[in-house]
Amino acid sequence: MMQRKGLLVWMLIAFTAIIVLSTLLQVFRSILWDLSYLLPGWIIGPLLLLLAAIIVISILQYGSPLWESIQKKSKQLRQTDQQPKFSPRTRQQAARQSLIGIDKLLEKLQDDIARESLQQERERVGKELDRGDLVVVVFGTGSSGKTSLIRALLNEIVGEVGAAMGSTTESATYRLRLKGFTRGLQLIDTPGILESGKDGKSREKEAKKKAAQADLMIVVVDGDIRSSELEAINSLTTMGKRLLLVLNKCDLRGEEEERRLIKLLRGHSKKLLDPEDVIPCSAAPQSIPRPGEKPLQPIPEIRSLLQRLAKVLHEDGEELLADNLLLQCKTLGEAGRRLLDKQRQKTAKRAIDRYSWISGGIVTATPLPGVDLLGAAAVNAQMVMEIAAIYGINLTRSRAQELAISVGRTLATLGVVKGGVSIIGASLSLNLPSLLLGRAIQGIVAAWLTRVAGASFITYFQQDQDWGDGGIQEVVQHHYDLNRRGSSLENFIATALREVVDPLQQKSLRQLPPRPRPREEEVTFDLENQER
Repeated sequence: MMQRKGLLVWMLIAFTAIIVLSTLLQVFRSILWDLSYLLPGWIIGPLLLLLAAIIVISILQYGSPLWESIQKKSKQLRQTDQQPKFSPRTRQQAARQSLIGIDKLLEKLQDDIARESLQQERERVGKELDRGDLVVVVFGTGSSGKTSLIRALLNEIVGEVGAAMGSTTESATYRLRLKGFTRGLQLIDTPGILESGKDGKSREKEAKKKAAQADLMIVVVDGDIRSSELEAINSLTTMGKRLLLVLNKCDLRGEEEERRLIKLLRGHSKKLLDPEDVIPCSAAPQSIPRPGEKPLQPIPEIRSLLQRLAKVLHEDGEELLADNLLLQCKTLGEAGRRLLDKQRQKTAKRAIDRYSWISGGIVTATPLPGVDLLGAAAVNAQMVMEIAAIYGINLTRSRAQELAISVGRTLATLGVVKGGVSIIGASLSLNLPSLLLGRAIQGIVAAWLTRVAGASFITYFQQDQDWGDGGIQEVVQHHYDLNRRGSSLENFIATALREVVDPLQQKSLRQLPPRPRPREEEVTFDLENQER
C-alpha cells in the first residue's frame, strides 16, 4: 500500500513537471514568434542569450542565499535530532540538569566578582543535592522563643544539649538523624526578624536568606500574628515553601485564651496553611514556685509539634527536598541570567554608542537633502548583526537588513525623524553659520536616531527575538520617549557637541578662504610712492 502511494506521488510530480515545462516552451515560442516580426533575425539570438543570462544571474543572486539558508536550517535540525535527548525522571535529575545549565552560564560571565559569588552559591546547592539533608529552618521574631524551641526539640530527639539561650545574632545549624528516616536533618536557628536598627535589618536579611533555602519552615509566634509577620509568611508560601505555624508560650495563658488564639491564627492563615499546620506549644515553661522547696520546672510541651513534624517529613519529605532544590536551582539560574543580561546590555550599549557617532560623523561629512537620514545613519544592518552576536544569535545579513528596514519604517511612521530634528534643533544653541548649523543638526539627529534604533534592537533580542504584544511600534515609541527625557537628552547633547560639533568647527576653520590680496591699482600706487 505504501509503495503504491509513493508511486502515485512520483507520477503526480512528473505530470506537474511536464505541464510546467510545456507551458514554458509555449511562452518561449510565442516570444520568439513575436520578436521575429519586430526585429531582424540576426539580433534575436543574442537577445535571447542575454535574457537567459539575466534570468540565470537573478536566480543565482537571489536563489543562492535562500538555498544556503534552507541548507543551514536543515543542518541545524539534523544536529538537533542527533543530540541525545535527556528527559529527567526525578526532581533530583532535573536539579542536576539545571546545575549543568548554570555551569554553562557561568562560563559566559565576564565580571569576576559576580561570577565568583554565583559560583559559590552553585557549589552550595550542589553540595546540598549530593548530601540530601532535609533543612528545617526556625523563623520568627527575636522574642518568640525560637532558640528555646530548638533546644526543646534537640533535647527530645537526641538528648540533653547545651543550646545557647537568649537573642540569636547569627544562624546556628544542628545536624541530626530521625529514627526511621533515611535522610539527615538540619535544624537551623535564625536571627529574629522585625528588629530595629541597622544590625537588626542585617540579621533579618540573613534570616530571610536562610528561609529561602529551607525545605520546611517552622514559623514561631507568641501571640496573635502581626501584619508584618503575615506578610513574611505570605512571601514564603508564594515561593513554594511548606510552613508549620507554632504558637509558643502557651503556659502563660489559660486554655480558653489558647483556643482563641489558635482559632485566630488559623483564620488569618486559612488561605496559606492547612489548619493542622497551626500548632500550640510551650518550649520553655515558666517554673512553678513551691514554698520551702525548689521551684518545679515543667517539661516542654512540644508533643503536638513533634508528631506533626514527623508526619510531614515522612510523608512529604522527599517531595519537599526535591521541590526546594529545584526552586534553588531556578533562583540561581534566574540570578545568573540577570547578570548575563546586564553584561550583554552594557556591551551592546557600547556598540550602539560607537555606531551612533560613526553615523553622525558620516552624515555631517556628507549631508543629505532633507531629513531622510534613516537609510544612511539611524538604522545600520552591521550594528544589528553585532548586537545579535552579543546576545548569542547568529543573524544573517539579509535578516539584519530586514530588521533594520522594519525599524526604519517604524521610525518614519511614528514621526520620530522630524521629532528628533525638532527636539535637537531646539536644544542646540550653536554660534555657527547656517550651513554648518544644518549639518551639525543632521549629524546629531542621525546619531540620536541610531541610539533609539539600537535600544529597540536590544529589547527585541532580550525578548528572544520577539517585539512583544505591542509590536515593534510600541518598543520604538518607548525608547524614543526614554531618549528625549530631559537628563538623557542633555547628556547626549553634551557628548554630541564634543563628538560632532567640535570636529565640524575645526574643519570649517581649516577650510576658510584665504585673505583677499590687494588690488592691482593699490599695488601700483604703493610702488610709485616708494620710487618717489
